[in-house]
Amino acid sequence: MSVTAASPRPEVVPDDPHTRARLVEAAQRGDRAAFGDLYAQYARMVHGILLSRVARNDVEDLVHDVFLTAFERLQALRDPAAFGGWLAAIARHRAADHGRRSPRTVDLPDEIGSTTDDRTEALAILGVIRTLPDAYRETLTLRLVEGMTGPEIAARTGLTEGSVRVNLHRGFAQLRARLGRRQP
Repeated sequence: MSVTAASPRPEVVPDDPHTRARLVEAAQRGDRAAFGDLYAQYARMVHGILLSRVARNDVEDLVHDVFLTAFERLQALRDPAAFGGWLAAIARHRAADHGRRSPRTVDLPDEIGSTTDDRTEALAILGVIRTLPDAYRETLTLRLVEGMTGPEIAARTGLTEGSVRVNLHRGFAQLRARLGRRQP
């Protein structure tokens, strides 16, 4: 099963904890190119976290807000190795703030004016994913929409690989159960 949605797909730079820590330290010293590399590594994670929590029409703007906030607060980050978890927390808080400040809206059904069955199905699945508990919703969105692997999710979010495996396993089980109930 694969869910697709528009998301940033920047070129990825070498991905290991030491490289990320060096990039964070360089960005803290004012190196904008290093921050751009961090954006390339973490944009999918931020996009997935936001997509699991807010209306898809608001996600792109909020991704930029999250990175702007991170850039402005980067000096306050004490442990460069904690960048992924710190950035994920900023994304979660930004989504919560957005939810509190935004007027309540309801997305129109995607079937209206839509001729693409795959897109309609993907959006329906995303709607079901959004009904799951936060931990499952986020990891499933990162896996299914953003195409991240379990180890990649762990490395970016600061979760352990074991936690990601458990969240994915339980999330997929709940998703299958809820999708099964929707079948005619």
